[in-house]
Amino acid sequence: MDQNLLYVLITLAIIFDLSNGIINSSNLVATMISSRAMSPKSALFLASIANFVAPFIFGVSVAKTIGEDIVDPKTITLKIILAALLGATIWNLITWYFGIPSSSSHALVGGFLGSVIIKYGFDMIKTEGIIKILIFLMISPILGLIFGYLFMRIILLLSKGASPKINIFFKKIQIVTTTALSLSHGTNDAQKTMGIITMALVTAKQLKEFIVPGWVIFISALAISLGTFFGGWKLIKTLGGKFYKIRPVHSFAAQLSSSFIILGAALLGGPVSTTHVVSSSILGVGSAERLSKVRWGVVKNIAMAWIITIPFSSLIAAGLYYIINNYL
Repeated sequence: MDQNLLYVLITLAIIFDLSNGIINSSNLVATMISSRAMSPKSALFLASIANFVAPFIFGVSVAKTIGEDIVDPKTITLKIILAALLGATIWNLITWYFGIPSSSSHALVGGFLGSVIIKYGFDMIKTEGIIKILIFLMISPILGLIFGYLFMRIILLLSKGASPKINIFFKKIQIVTTTALSLSHGTNDAQKTMGIITMALVTAKQLKEFIVPGWVIFISALAISLGTFFGGWKLIKTLGGKFYKIRPVHSFAAQLSSSFIILGAALLGGPVSTTHVVSSSILGVGSAERLSKVRWGVVKNIAMAWIITIPFSSLIAAGLYYIINNYL
């Protein structure tokens, strides 16, 4: 029974990884496509390749945070992991269906909290680990706003008086910034799936300690890469045009600031939301020109999705755990 459940968990983790790639593809290429720097297919292909190679270059610190810092992997059960993963995946699909940029990181944390609390109460929650994760998740969008604003102001200052031909430079340089952003995404987001699978392997006693196997790194990187390539067009439209009209300079500045924050957090072992960071960077960039440039009504709707993600994914996971525990 446990062996079969483990196979189910690994399969669902890969599906979660695919959905993560689909959802976050918009974060990686939306501004590039909207600014007409690259065709959609070419942009998604570039992003998917960078997503795949990233974990092999930058390591798996985030996977260890997800796998060890929320709850003790040796005290958790496969049913808890299953409920948490299903809860996060269902929430991802709901927000994808309605075209709302949401956070897979928040959904996953919420899923674990809901399933663990309904099983043990709060006794098995690692408070320090949760606080660390929440700090990264909450501070990163603020940094995105600040970095986006500052980078845009610096770029405007340096390019003052330049001819319109500078747009050609901003279009071409986005190949570099999109690659950097995609590498940071692959380094951060694919590792969440690696953490889940490795946690399940430890729980099922297939591993003696929390060390991410090479085959787990490979399939997680491949899944998020494929998800990125197939893309989430509803979300690309939201991020690429609903805040304000994206020009090449906006895309360059937003990608540059997002890359710094996401990659920096990943190297520190901090899971962040690519959606939050990229969205806030876009806002910071737009605000650097003028506050009225940004359509703040759209921001309000997205912010609401950010706020409700952890509570709703927790509730979904808690309900699923009750069903799984009593009927499976």
